[in-house]
Parts: sequence; C-alpha cells; structure tokens
Amino acid sequence: MPHVQRFDHIGITVADLASATAFFVGLGLEVEGTGTVEGEFVETVCGIPGARCQITMLRPPDGGSRLELSSFLTPDHVPGSPAAMANEIGLRNVSFQVADLEAAVNAVAANGYGLVGGIGDYENSVRMAYVRGPEGIIVSLFEQIG
Repeated sequence: MPHVQRFDHIGITVADLASATAFFVGLGLEVEGTGTVEGEFVETVCGIPGARCQITMLRPPDGGSRLELSSFLTPDHVPGSPAAMANEIGLRNVSFQVADLEAAVNAVAANGYGLVGGIGDYENSVRMAYVRGPEGIIVSLFEQIG
C-alpha cells in the first residue's frame, strides 16, 4: 500500500512575504488564505523553538496542488543562496504551465525579474524558461506547443 495519497503543496520560505505573494499572484495564482502560525505545533514540526511565521497559501486557477509561502517572524531569517543555479543541490525550481510563455516572461520582466538563461524548445512539444523570481526563487514556466 502506498503511503502518499496525493501531492498537496510546495513550501517556500521567504523574507519578504508581500513581494513573493505579489510575484506569484501576478503569474495567475490565487490567494487561498493567510495566517500566522506559532506555538507548540510549528515548533515541533519545524524543530525551531520559538518559531512564529506568517503564511500565504496560493492555488492555481485549476485548483491543483498549492504553493505555501512562509516568512519567519521569529527567529530571524537565515540567508539562503539567492544566486543558486539549477545544479545546486536542493529544491531548485517550482514549475507552472502557462498559456503564452513570452507573455508570462514579459510580465515578470516588467516587474524586474529576468531569465536565468533563455527560452528553450524541447522536441517541438514544450517551450520553457527559468525565471529568477523574488529572493532568488527559480520559477520554471512552460508552454505546450506542437
């Protein structure tokens, strides 16, 4: 019997919750809820005494798996590697299918976020680009073609 029943969400820790939320809402995700988590539950799960964080839960328009953005109020943030490349060990990207890749790339570029590399075509079936979002988060955007 498999243990996993479904894929629920990906969690990303950020320093600036408002900026990260605005970025993902700009791509088309919808805010499902916000809140503050503190106390025994979050301290136990995270293994961080005194942990207190704000959370924004986002969902795609199709109602699929969600994206959780969290920002720790206590303790202070520990800096990550905002210039990490795709070959650095760890979670490197979160991926979204878009209807028009160039329009999506242009929209995030208008807000100051650029491509990590370029736009690539894979076997005339998918066009994809990595965008460096807020706090160095790599966001993979892809469009079905062909």
